[in-house]
Order: sequence, then structure tokens, then C-alpha cells
Amino acid sequence: MSQTGTIIKNGLWDNNVVFAQLLGMCPLLGVSTNAINGVGMGLATMFVLLGSNIVVSLVRNYIPNDVRIPAYVIIIASFVTITDLTMNAFLLDLHKVLGIFIPLIVVNCAILGRAEAFACKNTPLSSAIDGIAMGLGFTLALTLLGASRELLGSGTFFGVNVMGPSFHPAIGFILPPGAFIVLGFILMGVRWIDMKRGKK
Repeated sequence: MSQTGTIIKNGLWDNNVVFAQLLGMCPLLGVSTNAINGVGMGLATMFVLLGSNIVVSLVRNYIPNDVRIPAYVIIIASFVTITDLTMNAFLLDLHKVLGIFIPLIVVNCAILGRAEAFACKNTPLSSAIDGIAMGLGFTLALTLLGASRELLGSGTFFGVNVMGPSFHPAIGFILPPGAFIVLGFILMGVRWIDMKRGKK
């Protein structure tokens, strides 16, 4: 498999921020009450990942080693600010729902981890591909968790009623404990798939 293919495969599945690394749990569990929130938060995180990975890769040789982490945080914070202001201007309803979790992207260990583990050691192109792949993997996890909780907790999928009038929603899945329960089953499914694929 080519390097690009490996990066994409790692981001979407093998080294997925949520499924494999269990990082970024705060926004994952906090905003994933429905699929739309999951997509919105995932794409916002992907934009920050993409931008910060590229910039870190471009300036990696100019940042002294002893201040690299603060420099990465400033770069990430700049892209988070752009994302926050853009969503506030053009996606106000979603911005209100996601609330404090957008600024908290700055301290998302998944983003800082990619800057430290990948972007500072690779080319801007590879770093951009890594940012997109990791961002899509995070979006996939958020959307899957949000859609599952929305379906079980309210009988809707992306806001559309799909379960019919006879469905009795389990409201508990919309509440915080429901996020842990659904995530546990999703992770169990991921591990089962990995076992079937023969992955150790």
C-alpha cells in the first residue's frame, strides 16, 4: 500500500482518534446528541487539523525544540478562532448548540498529538492528507455516535422521524450516560471487526 493509502487507512480506521486512540472524548461525548451535531463538530475539528498540520509542517524547522509545544498550541488556537468566528457568522444555530466545545478544540489532545507525532516530521502534503484523514475519522465516530443516540433516544435520523408514531424512544440515550453506553457498544463492534480482519 502506498504512503498516502496508509495515512488514509490509519486516519479512518487503524489509528482512528476515537476507535483506536480514545482521544477527544470531551467533545465526542458532549455534543453527540444527534447526527447533525456530530457532523458539525467533526468538520470543524477536521478544518483545524488540516490547517494546523500544514502550518506546523511548514515551520517545523524554524521552531526551537524547547518551545515547540507552545508554538503548536498558538497555531492550533489561530485555526480554532477562525473556525469559531466563521461558524458564528454563517452557522449560528449550530454554533449555539456546540457552544464551548468549539473553543475547547484548542486543547483537544488529538490535534496536538498529530502535530507532535506526524506534522512536525513530514511534508506539508503528507501532513494535509493526515489532517483530512484523521478529521474524517473523528467525524465518522462523532456522526455514528450521534446518529445512534438520536435514533434510540428520539426515533429520528438527521432530524427526520424514521421510527414511526408507535416507537417509544429511550430518552436515556440522549442523556450523558447514554453516550457512554452507546460508545461502549460501538467500540465493541470495532474490536469485533478488527478480530474478524485478523488484526492483533
